[in-house]
This record gives sequence, C-alpha cells and structure tokens, in this order.
Amino acid sequence: MKINNPYIQKNFILILCTLFFTLSVKSQELQRLIEEALANNPEIQQFEMQFTIATEKVNEVNTIPNTEFSTGYFVSEPETRTGAQKAKFSVKQMLPWFGGISARENYATALSDAKYEDVVIAKRKLIASVSQSYYNLITIKDKQDILVINIDLLDTYEALALTSVEVGTASAVDVLKLQMRQNEMEQLQQILEQNYNAEQSLLNNLLNRTTSTNIVLTQELEIPFQDEITNSEDLVVHPELTKYDKIYHSVEQSELLNQKDAAPMIGFGLDYVIVQERPDMNFNDNGKDIFMPMVSLSIPVFNKKYNSKTKQNKLKQEEISFQKQDRKNKLKTALDKAISERNSAKISFNTQTKNLVQANNAEDILMKGYESGMLDFTQVLDIQELQLKFQMNQIEATKNYFIQSSIINYLSHHRND
Repeated sequence: MKINNPYIQKNFILILCTLFFTLSVKSQELQRLIEEALANNPEIQQFEMQFTIATEKVNEVNTIPNTEFSTGYFVSEPETRTGAQKAKFSVKQMLPWFGGISARENYATALSDAKYEDVVIAKRKLIASVSQSYYNLITIKDKQDILVINIDLLDTYEALALTSVEVGTASAVDVLKLQMRQNEMEQLQQILEQNYNAEQSLLNNLLNRTTSTNIVLTQELEIPFQDEITNSEDLVVHPELTKYDKIYHSVEQSELLNQKDAAPMIGFGLDYVIVQERPDMNFNDNGKDIFMPMVSLSIPVFNKKYNSKTKQNKLKQEEISFQKQDRKNKLKTALDKAISERNSAKISFNTQTKNLVQANNAEDILMKGYESGMLDFTQVLDIQELQLKFQMNQIEATKNYFIQSSIINYLSHHRND
C-alpha cells in the first residue's frame, strides 16, 4: 500500500481510497515464496520423513514369526531297535491366526494415515507464516515510503519557515521545531530499517535460505470491496479435525488386531533324527533316520491382557471424541475472532481514510494563510503529525486485514492436498 502526502500530490489519496477496495488477487510473488517454502522448509521435510517412516512400517509388519531351527547331539546315545540316535535337527514355523497379518497391515496403514495429517497441518501453518511475514514486510516498506514523503514535506516546510523568518513573519523557534520533527522522522526511519531486516531474516529462514537474501517486494495490499464468505461448516474438513478421525480409526484397527492376537497360533515343524546302524545285526531299516512332522497350537489361555486392551481401546475412542470436540470449539472460536478482527480492520481503515481527507482540508486552509503571511507553523506541524498518524494507521489496518485473512484461510479453506 502506497499513500503519498496530499500536499505533494493532492489527488493521490482519493485515487488510492478507491484502489484499496478493489478485489485483491493473491500475488504471484507471494505464491512463488509459498511454493519455495513448501519445497525447502526443513520442518516440512521432517514431517514428510516421519510420514515416510510410518508408511514403511506397513512393510515391517507384513511378516510372519521367525522360523525356528534347532540342533542337538546325543551325548548319551539312546538305543532304538534300528540303532543308536546320534543327533537331532528341528525346524518349526508358527503362523498367526487367519487374518492376523492383514490386521497388522491395516493398523500400520491407519497410523501412517494419521501421520499424514501432520504433514498437511504443518504445510498450512507454513503457508500462514510465510503470508504473514510477507505482509509484515510490505507494511514496513510502505511505512518507510510514507516517512520519505513526510521528510520531504518537512523540508518544504523548513524552506517556507526560513523564508518567513527572513521577512519577520516567523521565528527561529519554528525552524527548530521543524528540525526536531525531522530528527524524529529519521529516528523512526532507522528503526523501521532494523525491523525490515529482522522480518526479512525471518522470511528467509522460513524459505530455508541465507538470511541476508534480498526480497524484492512489488505487491501492493488492497482491501477488497467484499470478503469471501466463511462459516464454521468449513471446519468439518480441517486437517486438525480430520487427524482425530484418523486416530479414532487407528484405534478401531488396533482393537481388530487385539482380537486377532487373542486367537490361537498354529505351528508346523519337522524333526530329523540321525540313527547309527547296528553293526552286529542285518535287518530292514537298520540305521534308518527318523523323520517326524509336527503340528502345534498356541492358545492364549490367560487372556486378561487382551480384555484389558479392549477396555483401553474403548476409553481411547471416548478420549479422542472429547479431544476432537474441544479442538473444534477452539478452532471455531479462533475463526470467529479472526473474522471479527478482519471486519474491525476494514472499519478502522475507512475511519482513517475519512480522517486523512479532513486533515488534508485543514492543511489546505493553513497553506492558504502563507499567501497572506499568516502561516502558523505550530499548527502546520500538528496537522502534519496527524496526517502521518492517519497514514500509518491506514497501513496498519490493511496489514491487520490481511493477517486475519491468512488466519481465516488456515482455519476454513477446504483441503486441496
């Protein structure tokens, strides 16, 4: 937003007041910064990596228990009819009950789905942070532009005051007052420069690039005539609430897995025994090795822990429902507050615009007094101070409007991920 002092360019403010209420389109410049932040921000990469790890866990659980191998050597060889047993080799494989592996996969998938919502939430927050920092930068830049115009205006007033001193219609005190006012302006200009550097550093950090990288600003903030319609129904699909739905679903899958874990496990195996031939005898099957297929069943007779897990899952579901409702209430409160403050910012802007027009009229009246040699520089300074105040308030109101808009966008926009 750029507002020039009416004494320098009298018609500019009227044109600008119209521009401020034209429909604002998201700038390509801001969109480019957002895309760069989403691609490079380390926090987003961290959440994406966590989601990738959670997804990989689906492959981790898609396995069956370890196959058991064992071997033994008979120190004291048991004698059988066909010979002495020398050694024994065994292999055994336990298998979960039907559907057990699928239940583990579904549970791991549900957890990864919930983790994905963290990525979506982090991206939304980053977009809001980049937008707000961008608006802050534009605000500081516009305030700097206003100060330059006002400092130039004070130079003009100083020249008029010096001329008036020469002809005896003003005193040296008027000149000193103008110069002190200029000093205050220059001080504020230096402070804004520091603020700009700090905000630019913050934005560069969000983009994960060198903090001193210069950000070129070409966008002007313009408050639109009509705001986008927003209501609490938009919160239904907000990722912070969708996450609770997915966590709830993961608990459901956890209970299904718990039921499968409470079922028996079946095992298959084979024992192989090496038998030594009896040298003093000659008959069929002398020294014949032993093969013994086996089937085993593991039954959780003491299933107290599974019953406890079922109760815990039910309690978790109730807890998640309460958490979701509490979060929904807080989001709705934040949305209502942002809408109210955005409306207040527009009201404030309109008021400051009216005040500025009246201050301009007062300035015109005072400046006409210069022609008759009756210019009161104290009043000129007071009016100039009011003009600067109203201009700064306009800029601040515009910033607040867009800051609240970024909060509303975070809370209400439908997901497009």
